[in-house]
Amino acid sequence: MRRIVANSLTGLAVIVLAAGQGKRMHSTLPKVLHPVAGRPMLSYVLDVAESLDPDSIIAVIGHERDQVRDFLNTRQQPLLQVVEQPTQQGTGDAILKTKEAIGRNIDKVIILNGDVPLLTSQTLERLIAFHASEHTAVAMLTVKVVNPKGYGRVVRSKGSSVLKIIEEVDATPDELEITEINAGTYITTPSFLFPALGVIQPKNAQNEYYLTDVIEVAVANGSGAAALLLADPAEVHGVNSRADLANVESVMRGRIRERVMANGVTLSNPQTAYIDHSVQIGQDVTVCPHVTLEGTTMIGDGCVIRSGVRIVDSVLGRRVTVLDSSVIAGSKIEDDAVVGPFAHLRHGTRLEQKSKVGNFVEMKKTTLGKGSKANHLTYLGDSHIGSDVNIGAGTITCNYDGEAKHETIIGDGTLIGSNSSLVAPVKIGKNAVTAAGSTITEDIDSETLGIARSKQVNKPGKVKKRKQQGK
Repeated sequence: MRRIVANSLTGLAVIVLAAGQGKRMHSTLPKVLHPVAGRPMLSYVLDVAESLDPDSIIAVIGHERDQVRDFLNTRQQPLLQVVEQPTQQGTGDAILKTKEAIGRNIDKVIILNGDVPLLTSQTLERLIAFHASEHTAVAMLTVKVVNPKGYGRVVRSKGSSVLKIIEEVDATPDELEITEINAGTYITTPSFLFPALGVIQPKNAQNEYYLTDVIEVAVANGSGAAALLLADPAEVHGVNSRADLANVESVMRGRIRERVMANGVTLSNPQTAYIDHSVQIGQDVTVCPHVTLEGTTMIGDGCVIRSGVRIVDSVLGRRVTVLDSSVIAGSKIEDDAVVGPFAHLRHGTRLEQKSKVGNFVEMKKTTLGKGSKANHLTYLGDSHIGSDVNIGAGTITCNYDGEAKHETIIGDGTLIGSNSSLVAPVKIGKNAVTAAGSTITEDIDSETLGIARSKQVNKPGKVKKRKQQGK
């Protein structure tokens, strides 16, 4: 990976603040782990940190730290260090906890918040260049908003210079009228940062050590602070509540939609397409209204996904058609297959090339061979079905005996008659036929007709006689 501003940073550490409790979320899940477009919001912050090619990334954790640590361990990022803030005493205290982890070879420190998932590497590139040009101890991002309630206000002196940042609870009436707010993203040097943190005191309404107070330290000692005003407030939108989470989710999903359309995907009604960040979609795919694509789903070129479909952690080959109101999870569908409408493919299902699953068919842990069809009202579980098989309407594989699951094997070219019940474990040979309405409990050899149903008995006049008897 390259460093985004060539030759400007010889030693860079990125600190990610992820220790907050997030009281307004009203959740047992740490705020930074709440999902945005299918990923914990902290993932996006770590991604943008990694894009800087830093020498180290330091995550500060505190509230529900075991959950956050478990997530960080999944990142498998060798440069990532974890520092604990056992008691949440403010952002200044959190940064101070990273002093030993920073190391001696670090010349610049960027500070990010784990609850700001929309920040882009392009903006950080601008901030790095801005800091270099301003020659101040600290540079920070700010935005102007219509309603700044809940945010620290930025008090400027002149031009890009900042006099101080005042938290809302400590602001005067005049300061509350300021609409420029602190975005919580900074770049500074360790040589300034840690001595400044040693000076600040928790003399505020929260009795906490505010990171923002280092701005006043920089102003007081003449090293200065500068603010880079962003045009788009959405990019630094922090998540403090469920409403904030919904707003950020909306922006992120909009970015995803723009990305997939730029790559050759047709979204018939973009606003109703819910596509997770990790979903991959090929060219010339058509996604109709009210479709949800989640998790690690991959969709090949030329697929058509009709309305009301939900696909989770599944792989679709090329030219697959998924008809209306189908649900697919943990499945693999090969080229030119057709699914639906109203089909349900559960984990472990595989449809081979040109196979067809139709109306109200449910499949679980089943392979449907090349060119095979199960078109109507069928349950297929724990089964391996060969190629060119026709599964009649109303067929059920009875795979569970009350204690264990058992497998059904159906050979190539077989015809399963409508309303058949296949009681597993059972094996049906190639080109065999089961008679409609049969309950198959024994294996059927190849080229064999299996019939397992009661003999029909017709009794002429019986209906008329019953009516006469009043029955």
